[in-house]
Amino acid sequence: MKEPKVLVYISNNSKECENVIQFLQEWHITYQTKNVNEQRANMKELQNLGIYGTPAIFVEGEKEPILGFQKNKLKYYLGLADKSMTYYSSLFDGYEHKSDNNHRF
Repeated sequence: MKEPKVLVYISNNSKECENVIQFLQEWHITYQTKNVNEQRANMKELQNLGIYGTPAIFVEGEKEPILGFQKNKLKYYLGLADKSMTYYSSLFDGYEHKSDNNHRF
């Protein structure tokens, strides 16, 4: 399977941007970055798409960008997760089921 192209709009001193880059590096995903602080044209590109925050991740073949560090959605878009379930599934990383006896459904 061909690895999709990944473009990440980032900004300086952003923990969220750092988390995205670290995630991509850990999974050995090739990516390109465009820094909105260092190149005003990059900020304009992003704003022309109606996006005003970083990180904004564009994965080739996906209709919508991922805004912020959404680990499960990123895994799903990159094919690192089981595509038979949605990225909102409780089976993904980071989901914690908290039992609260005060709530009855």
